[in-house]
Amino acid sequence: MNTADTISTHRARPANLLWLLALVGAAMIPWFTGSTFHFHIAIMVCIAAMATGGLAVIAWVGQLSLAHAAFAGVGAYTSVLLVTRLDVPVLLGLPAGGLAAGTVAFLIGSPLLRLRGVYFVLITFAMNELFRLVMLDIPAYSGGSSGIVGIPKISVFGQTLSRHQDVYPFMLICLVLVMGLLVLIRNGQLGRRFAAVEENLTLAESSGIPTARTQNLAFTIGSAIAGFAGALLAHYIGFISPETFGFQLSVSYVIMLVTGGRLALWGPLVGALFLTPLPEFLRGAVEYQHIIYGVVLIAVLRFLPQGLAGLPAQIARAKGGRP
Repeated sequence: MNTADTISTHRARPANLLWLLALVGAAMIPWFTGSTFHFHIAIMVCIAAMATGGLAVIAWVGQLSLAHAAFAGVGAYTSVLLVTRLDVPVLLGLPAGGLAAGTVAFLIGSPLLRLRGVYFVLITFAMNELFRLVMLDIPAYSGGSSGIVGIPKISVFGQTLSRHQDVYPFMLICLVLVMGLLVLIRNGQLGRRFAAVEENLTLAESSGIPTARTQNLAFTIGSAIAGFAGALLAHYIGFISPETFGFQLSVSYVIMLVTGGRLALWGPLVGALFLTPLPEFLRGAVEYQHIIYGVVLIAVLRFLPQGLAGLPAQIARAKGGRP
């Protein structure tokens, strides 16, 4: 490791610690206020952060999927159908949703990932729309445009989590598990392979890294996490329809990822924490929500290319560069 890398590493550690402390403090807010509304927002942040974390894994190999909502939908419908029609416990239905989404991603990943850049983005956009249209055409399983209502709530060892105050700790545990998985991937050999593929695909392939399999693995893991998050969303909200997992949801995940930091470990969590509450606080200006999202995205791309998660490190570099 050269001197520049060593300095960068030392700067990154305080930044990561700062973000960790800030996120822990933010997680405690609902318990301090006791507000049901704040618990609801915190739960939605957890779900969005998990789904965006799955998208981050795909971004770590240099791809950007606009079918992420579709995989969340696969996970949601898998869990709901298993629980409501086969009487599978919710605790088994949730990981089954993630497994189903990951399996679908693995099967279609090899041909799809031969495409690069904008072509991959376009084909995943088409996939998301295809999923929505197919689900609308099979109302016996999806509920059609009316959706599925009365979805069983999350239950743990026979105890139904009906109150927001009960659901939130469960969501936090799920979020910690997902973020722990991201940390293991990022800091392990697999993470180094992902980084090599993202930085230079041709060089990585010439170095002996199986780039096609590496990208497909990232696509599978990221989509499985999205399926798990989609299943959690279904059992928390109690209602899903094909429109729930439309193109707009995929775009929201992309905006959260870019805003938080596309390649930053804490990026998905920071982006979800920043953007998930916005629609709730802007209910009086619904017609301006998309404009505000666009302004935020442009501002981040212009002034914070590493996202909000990279802000402490950027400030540290600026201070370090002063004479």
